[in-house]
Amino acid sequence: MKSAYGDHVRVAVAGHVALVTMDKPPHNFVSVAFMRDLADALGDADADAGVRALVLQADGPSFCAGADFSAPGEAGGTVGGIPALYVGAIRLYSNTKPIVAAIQGAAVGAGLGLALAADFRVVSPEARFVANFVKLGFHAGFGISLMLPRLIGDQKAALMLLTGRRIKGEQALDWGLADQLVPAGGLRAAALALASEIAEGGPLAIVATRKTLRGDLGEEIRQRTAQEFRVQSVLQKSEDFAEGVRAVAERRPGNFKGR
Repeated sequence: MKSAYGDHVRVAVAGHVALVTMDKPPHNFVSVAFMRDLADALGDADADAGVRALVLQADGPSFCAGADFSAPGEAGGTVGGIPALYVGAIRLYSNTKPIVAAIQGAAVGAGLGLALAADFRVVSPEARFVANFVKLGFHAGFGISLMLPRLIGDQKAALMLLTGRRIKGEQALDWGLADQLVPAGGLRAAALALASEIAEGGPLAIVATRKTLRGDLGEEIRQRTAQEFRVQSVLQKSEDFAEGVRAVAERRPGNFKGR
């Protein structure tokens, strides 16, 4: 297993735990290449016989503040009817070993998707989870429309998706969106401790139990991201989407026209 993947993903090992770090501060915005590198790193760690659990963490004030929709060509085309950006998401959900995410600051849009791909989320009070797609005049992707209701229930998921409201660390814990709330200074240590606790179990049993719990989640995510993309493809051509991107960049409410 390599120690670096591309320019912005690092991997280290502590006992039977692989530590995968997103190193694209301050906000770790995702791109097609970045998602590919991250999926490669997590996939290689997942395939390592010595690794029993993984930690996904990020440098900088944000965990991941989403994709930069203003970047030309950021969508990167499609692969099998799915945006290239989300192919990495499907790969993450196809991994076999538990992932603990250490989340500080923003987990917005695609960053929320990354957080949901983990089995557990250890967060600081400063963490904030945001499904801001409607603020962009857009539709959720990354399988979020599947995973968010599965994790916190239909009603709370609808509230997040239809308002774009920020859910901070303490509320995330109350809702079940987070599993543990710790001070920012102890975030990585707490995530590693949880992953290490998991890694104390028998490796075959860990994988088998996770498989029973999650089923064929990779295939479910593939189908849902394709469905999400069909809607996104329509909305991305709308005047509202262009206005939403401008509005979010300018930190103001969108002046939407419904066209």
